[in-house]
Amino acid sequence: MENQDIDKMFSEAGKSAEETPTFPNFEKVWQNVENKLDKKEQKKRIIPLWLPYGMVAGLALTFGVLYFVNDKDTKIEPQIASNDYGKPVNQNKILETPENVENINRTFKENLKSNPVNTSENGKEIFAHHDAEGQKEISLPPIPRSEGIASISPPQIVVNEVREEISGPPAESNYIYSEKSQDIEGVVVTAMGIKREQKSLGYSSTVVNKNSMNKKEKSYSPPAPPPATGKVMTQAYVDQVLNGRVAGLQIAPANPGNSPQLMIRGIASLTSNNQPLYVIDGIPYQTANLENINPKKIKDVQILKDAAAISLYGTRGSNGVIIIKTKGLSKDEIKYLNNSQPVQNQESYDEWKENQFESAKANPLSTFSIDIDNASYSNVRRMINNGQKVDKNAVRIEEMINYFKYDYPQPQSNQPFSINTEYNDSPWNPKHKLLKIGLQGKTVNDKELPASNLVFLIDVSGSMNEQNKLPLLKTSFKILLDKLRPQDKVAIVTYAGSAGVVLEPTSAKNKEEILTALENLSAGGSTAGGQGIELAYKLAQENLVKKGNNRVILATDGDFNVGVSDNSELQKLIEEKRKSGIYLTCLGFGMGNYKDNRLEMLADKGNGNYAYIDNMQESNKFLGKEFAGSMYAIAKDVKIQIEFNPKFVKSYRLIGYENRKLKNEDFKNDKIDAGELGIGHTVTAIYEVIPVGSDSEFSPQDVDLKYSKTDSKNEFGDELATVKFRYKNPDEDVSKELIQTIKDSKNQLNNASPDFKFASSVAWFGLVLRQSEFIKDKDLDKIINLSRQGKSNDENGYRSEFIRLIESYKQIK
Repeated sequence: MENQDIDKMFSEAGKSAEETPTFPNFEKVWQNVENKLDKKEQKKRIIPLWLPYGMVAGLALTFGVLYFVNDKDTKIEPQIASNDYGKPVNQNKILETPENVENINRTFKENLKSNPVNTSENGKEIFAHHDAEGQKEISLPPIPRSEGIASISPPQIVVNEVREEISGPPAESNYIYSEKSQDIEGVVVTAMGIKREQKSLGYSSTVVNKNSMNKKEKSYSPPAPPPATGKVMTQAYVDQVLNGRVAGLQIAPANPGNSPQLMIRGIASLTSNNQPLYVIDGIPYQTANLENINPKKIKDVQILKDAAAISLYGTRGSNGVIIIKTKGLSKDEIKYLNNSQPVQNQESYDEWKENQFESAKANPLSTFSIDIDNASYSNVRRMINNGQKVDKNAVRIEEMINYFKYDYPQPQSNQPFSINTEYNDSPWNPKHKLLKIGLQGKTVNDKELPASNLVFLIDVSGSMNEQNKLPLLKTSFKILLDKLRPQDKVAIVTYAGSAGVVLEPTSAKNKEEILTALENLSAGGSTAGGQGIELAYKLAQENLVKKGNNRVILATDGDFNVGVSDNSELQKLIEEKRKSGIYLTCLGFGMGNYKDNRLEMLADKGNGNYAYIDNMQESNKFLGKEFAGSMYAIAKDVKIQIEFNPKFVKSYRLIGYENRKLKNEDFKNDKIDAGELGIGHTVTAIYEVIPVGSDSEFSPQDVDLKYSKTDSKNEFGDELATVKFRYKNPDEDVSKELIQTIKDSKNQLNNASPDFKFASSVAWFGLVLRQSEFIKDKDLDKIINLSRQGKSNDENGYRSEFIRLIESYKQIK
């Protein structure tokens, strides 16, 4: 407060008294006070230590004089704010007389003229005070707000590192808030204080909650004053005050009918706490009474913190994750263990029944489409690494087998792939045999790759606001960008509540421009996936490269909830789009609400492939090391049909590929869609065979046929089966056929190739996870031993990781 303002206040107060206050040496004392007040530092706007005490001393002397005047007609009993923290000023007594109200109002208005402050565009009204005679208003300046920063704390005075908060309105004051205002459970906003010379910044924290808004309290610090001239604290104003961003805190405006959304270090919650996430025997819980667990039943305890927890569990693991494996808890123990239900899992997987054994006499033909997806393996890996229970419907054995590359030779002549078979004993049933069929795609020099027209279709809806979703997605696409050449073009389409083009087709040589567009993406809103697909294909079609690699790369958790969102509608949409000659790659991210069934269907029906990205290792594998095979197709609509010889085969069944089976008559029908094979890719399929003469309990009962010839004659020699392949070149619509015969053999498992042993161990583990009805031996140690025999040259360590995965699952079990 300036000296002239203090003089004016004393002058006004003095006029209200009939007699001039006098006592010995009064003028001398007051002159000394004024001299001290005048000694202010002009360069540093810091209040000296002596100033508050000088003001208090001067005011005390003056009001002491007024007290002795003892005038009966006019009584002035002003209250001075003390240094006692939290004690409110008794402003009701100050406002007892109209004269004092007018004097104080005039003082504040003059202060506003001499020290202007930023006011809102709608006015400067703060709060409305109601007294017994009617409404009396005190106009206070609103607290200045820097752009983009939510300012709720009241002004503060810093005196030699001692912080004093200006007291708020008295408890007796009435404050009107709109009945339409929505409750805010709690808002904590941290703002910087005044910077001292050679001192660190001060900080203050203010809490605004529904109690302080709707209930009268004896002492509190009010929120920033409303800018409107009316006397109602509206929800619109609360949203305006809260909207902003400071380090670690983001406050977004409320949608109609909702409260403002707070993002505190990425956690979307108004009532977030510091409790860790508990994962007990694979089931996540938000709370757990660990003292109720019998220590003798605890098998293992792991604690994940920081990036390790967030990368696996998203924001649910931001406060750490405690993974507990027990020796088995009863229902009552589980009941007393937790106060809440397990965290709801909204992941979606299709239910299906595994392939049955077929009679080679009655049904010698088996037809299916190849599948080069590998999403199931990385998704199952994520579940096991998290200590979760593995959903058996998430296990697609063919995708687990095809996650790994095998040592197949390159094709000869102009064929796009080589055909490789091996027949040997089944490791899980000695009465059975296994037939492994492998394809090896032709490798191509990077310089020979056709130009690419890539459209990144990125889900930026609210469900992607997790550390292991959009941030991981951005980093993954950076790996892909490093593989592109100047002749390759990239466009970016995003979708949330609606879809839009973020980046028009841009040459990969302008990498910084593409990276900037990626980095600027943020998550929020609903998920209009169908609309995004429409726009991405439209953009890809407009920039189609003839005889090039035209592809839409969809990155999402699969949670579509706006527009075309039903799986059957999406299937029709994607089947129509594939006619344009544009391929589709689906990249899945996240957990909790992950829609595996939707992404698997889209990739299957959209001439594409599908991978689940759970960490940077997987990003580097699929988009880096296997870039060519993942992004460039050398053959499409690849179908396999095998005819078994009943002379040697009693019955058979295809392991996996349940949703890839085709009708036998579809094999030569070029209108029927099938899988694609990428450059350098390998595809492996395994049949389980019951040989003739085996008394296996799983063999179906033979049916005697009168008119159909089922007995094989000796003219076929030792042919076990004949396998046929049909495929189309990427830019052709007419298929070609390849044929190869397979010989019967009496090979034993110990003489099998490393690839056969390893692929068999992966299939075996998949059958265990699927809880297959066709295996009796579920010994995990035997699976580990077999996979070790087949590890062979494990350059990238993927096979070693598989062995560790089984060991981890063994601990869970």
